[in-house]
Amino acid sequence: MTSSVSTLPKIGLCSDLKSSDYDGIVVVSHSVDDLPLDELKRPLKAVMDVDQLAVRGLFVVPCDLPCKRIIFSGTGPLNRDHEDVRSYAEAAQKGVGRAIKAGCRAPCLFFNVRPKFPQAVLVTILGGLRALYVPLEMLEANPKRAQKAEKMGIFSKDQTMAKDLKLAQALEAGRIVSRDIGGSDPERMAAPRVEEYVRQVFENTGIKVEVIQGQATFEKDYPCFAAVNRCASGIPRHDGRIIWLTYEPEGPVEKTLMLVGKGITYDTGGLDIKTGGGMMHMSRDKCGAADLAGVMKTLSILKPKQVKVICGLAMARNSCGSDGYVADEIVTSRAGVRMRIGNTDAEGRMAMADVLCHMKEKALKEVNPHLMTVATLTSHAFLSHGMYSVIMDNGPAREEGFALKLQKIGHDFGNPFEISTLRRDDVEMNRDKSGEFVSLVQSNNASSAQTMRGHQMAPAFMMSASGLDQHMVEDKQPLKYTHLDIAGSCGPLPEPSTAASVIPLVMSAIGQ
Repeated sequence: MTSSVSTLPKIGLCSDLKSSDYDGIVVVSHSVDDLPLDELKRPLKAVMDVDQLAVRGLFVVPCDLPCKRIIFSGTGPLNRDHEDVRSYAEAAQKGVGRAIKAGCRAPCLFFNVRPKFPQAVLVTILGGLRALYVPLEMLEANPKRAQKAEKMGIFSKDQTMAKDLKLAQALEAGRIVSRDIGGSDPERMAAPRVEEYVRQVFENTGIKVEVIQGQATFEKDYPCFAAVNRCASGIPRHDGRIIWLTYEPEGPVEKTLMLVGKGITYDTGGLDIKTGGGMMHMSRDKCGAADLAGVMKTLSILKPKQVKVICGLAMARNSCGSDGYVADEIVTSRAGVRMRIGNTDAEGRMAMADVLCHMKEKALKEVNPHLMTVATLTSHAFLSHGMYSVIMDNGPAREEGFALKLQKIGHDFGNPFEISTLRRDDVEMNRDKSGEFVSLVQSNNASSAQTMRGHQMAPAFMMSASGLDQHMVEDKQPLKYTHLDIAGSCGPLPEPSTAASVIPLVMSAIGQ
């Protein structure tokens, strides 16, 4: 089967609710009383008068407009300090979804947002677009179901809304790429097919695509990645890939973002095999790499100035078999650091460590580089912070206040982050205590969820294994490094993956 890419239907601005181009008006609001148009308020108020809870609900009412129906999706008042802009995105997604179930093929999204949320307009549009996503496997299995609607309108009489709509469509295009890769099953998005998909997505976009493959090459240049890939390397359809994507702007470069994504296409745990049902949903272990592919898709559309972006996608399957790497095995990283394997289910840090090392080597030649790893790395992150992304800075990145800045972007755009801190305990946890055979221990033999500071010790390991620990604040060439653990925010089956880090990383890249 040839590769495909999920797409949106036609999206446009609508300035007249009496237009016959649309067959349903989706109203997203915190209140009916605050709606500025009587033709919407009147039919909705009739429901509110008999049901006080309706303002938080989702319902369809008939109306006298040509569209014949209004779909109301309420957020509730949103006047408490703990409320955030996600309520608008969630209401828009539910409202557009309900419209489609009601038979709409051309819904129009009308929203009434509170000024306390500075990005509410964009976030609400993105919520509506999210409802139109069709999973890649459904698109390929049944092309007749490739689109949920023929078109969607965004109501506004202000033509400046066109700028928000253009940005929203570019961001959603990136999220679609992330969902396609991250949310598809382990065979559809095994590493060779990720390569196929990525080559199609970035054809004629200006994004440079380079693919490294072959176990012999991995063992020579990326030995930690090679250890993870070894078991799967004998199965051609599962054999790993390291995919490099590069965006270069026109004109001078002022900063360079250098991103490494975990792309474990399926995680069995290796020979430390996952038991008790723990293997289910492990096709989502590639969402870090998927998000970075999504970031590059959006950048290929927006073409921002002054920022260069390089991504390394570490795509491998952590298979379980006779050729698998094992605990107690000694591996020497690309940076020359000897380590003892403690747990083959700590494969993500292994898959990324040498790619991060290679990125570090590139960074020394780039303008104002900032290295990052993005990964569904630890169950400890989920246990500690729930359904939120976790962000950690090294010293040079912390001096710039990067984690705080990204947390602010995530809050404003409805993709929240929690900040953790890398401490000396996390570095010492990875040190080999004997000093006889190796410098590092890759992991203890427990899961991260059963290990104190389990989500902090993983990036500390990658810093040591890659040689980034030689580029701290007081070293000759300091390098900024930030780790994003998206294990909690990537989204569990059966829903599509969330692409949680795409928007914050894009908005950070373009200077928002």
